[in-house]
Amino acid sequence: MADNFAQTVKQQADIVKIVGDYVKLRKTGAQNYTGLCPFHKEKTGSFSVNAAHNYFYCFGCHEKGDVFTFVMKLENVSFPEAVRAVATKCGIPLPKREFNSPEEARDAGIRRQLIDLHEAATQYFEAQLKSPEAARAREYLTGRGVTPETIAKFRIGYAPDDFNHMRETMRKHFAEDVLRASGLFSAKEQEDGTQGTMYARFRKRITFPIANEQGKTIAFTARALEDVDDKGRPIAKYMNSPETPLYTKGQVLFNLDKAKAPMRELDFALLVEGQMDCISVYMAGVKNVLATSGTAFTEMQIRLLSRFTKRVVVNFDPDAAGSNAAEKSIAMLTEEEFDVRVVTLEGGLDPDRYVREHGVQEYMAALRGAKRHSDYLIDRARQQFPARTADAKVKAMNFLLPHIRRMPNRIQRDEFAADAAQKLGIDSALLRQELKQAAAARLESVPQFRQEPISENEKILLRALVLGEDDPARQLASEQLSMHPEWFAELPMADILESLSQAPAPENPLDAAPTNESRAQLAVALQHTHGEKEPPLLDQVRDALEALDTRRMQRRQRELRSQIAEADRRGDSAMLDQFMMEKMAIDKKLRER
Repeated sequence: MADNFAQTVKQQADIVKIVGDYVKLRKTGAQNYTGLCPFHKEKTGSFSVNAAHNYFYCFGCHEKGDVFTFVMKLENVSFPEAVRAVATKCGIPLPKREFNSPEEARDAGIRRQLIDLHEAATQYFEAQLKSPEAARAREYLTGRGVTPETIAKFRIGYAPDDFNHMRETMRKHFAEDVLRASGLFSAKEQEDGTQGTMYARFRKRITFPIANEQGKTIAFTARALEDVDDKGRPIAKYMNSPETPLYTKGQVLFNLDKAKAPMRELDFALLVEGQMDCISVYMAGVKNVLATSGTAFTEMQIRLLSRFTKRVVVNFDPDAAGSNAAEKSIAMLTEEEFDVRVVTLEGGLDPDRYVREHGVQEYMAALRGAKRHSDYLIDRARQQFPARTADAKVKAMNFLLPHIRRMPNRIQRDEFAADAAQKLGIDSALLRQELKQAAAARLESVPQFRQEPISENEKILLRALVLGEDDPARQLASEQLSMHPEWFAELPMADILESLSQAPAPENPLDAAPTNESRAQLAVALQHTHGEKEPPLLDQVRDALEALDTRRMQRRQRELRSQIAEADRRGDSAMLDQFMMEKMAIDKKLRER
């Protein structure tokens, strides 16, 4: 980039206008403007722009420079790229570029023509959406709450059900090799290995342009209006442009061109899955929203996102695919030291439908209530492995450990592991130690935990629960266990005790045990014969239930010690008082036993 051209651009550029595209400025003097600094977090504006001398300076972090420096730092681009960006914003024609080889010149020429072709295609699809053939497409969009304003803002269009029309239209303005390189057309390979006649890739579909960071269309995603074709074969709901010289799907975030300024201003990004989710949320007023466009989140996208913020709220669809995508995205973002939170919308709705049914205010409230990613993952572990047995808890921990180990900070790993142990009800000191060691060493899993033998209290309750419905020992055991599900935590026979307390025992009591191992344990428990010197079974059941309650209080006592220490560390006096009161009450009950 010639120095004299850079000087020309600098002299003609209005630094206040350029900076104002990124930072909200207010006039504070004849030639001075101030705002919140985009280079560090602050609540009081210390960022100053001087229009007379064309420089900026921050009195807080001391960043300074001219219009090119500002664009270079904020956009993370080179000096020549910054000069080109400022020139483009000012409408200054760029000088003719010199190339090192004919091949380099040809590639650059094709890229320029592909940009022009995609702009022409965008206009073509926009025009087709207004045609009589697109009536059904317009009905679909109206049904999804898409307004004319939204259609214009996101340049939504329609690809007609025609193989040739778009090709013939574009041939008038673009060369054959450019059309073939665009990804807008398909062709069948001939017997001699050459490509046959081109035909439109997108047909009878609603089109959504995918733009680069500068807002130029570089690809499309298109939604089908039919579920099956005229031969009854299923049609893919969404079709995307293939990768081209312009478009690499793992390096693009949908709506980045519109969201980058709001992301910087609010210092967080909202990440959703699909274009319609993104469009609906954006038009409702949440401007810092991006979409992965249904593709797996990539390291390149994370690197791109980190230029604007290190805080992300993830709101993917609640189905299995969306949950899996959320878990993978959380893992990658956490590894890059992002602050990640997760929104799970009420009723299992996706963002688009939630905004349409509940309104943007309720959606904003859901965003404010986003969970820490660790809490979200712990909840997922509890949903997938709900059993109270030690084996289930090991599986839950092994689900969480890959996420824990990805956290670069050891203190954060320890806190995550301790929180998981508490919320999963891991009372065993041995398992807690295994977990702590695995988190510290950043292991993928903990060893399979050896199940503790069933206690005498469990055996007594099992013997009572297989008796007839009228037996007072069975009635007492069933009634109390049903009222206190928290007593089951970490009991080896928890699932069987819970099942038998909720319903009469099967004709063969061993059928209540789901596995060979638990069946054998149940058989041993039921082999017991009542001795003459033993107390009546009813009295034994009372003692066993009291022992389970004591065990529950002791477990809660240990949990409260950790919670008291954590509340004290955070300086949360309200929670500290609450935990202290609960602990004092439990301490008193245990002393009285």
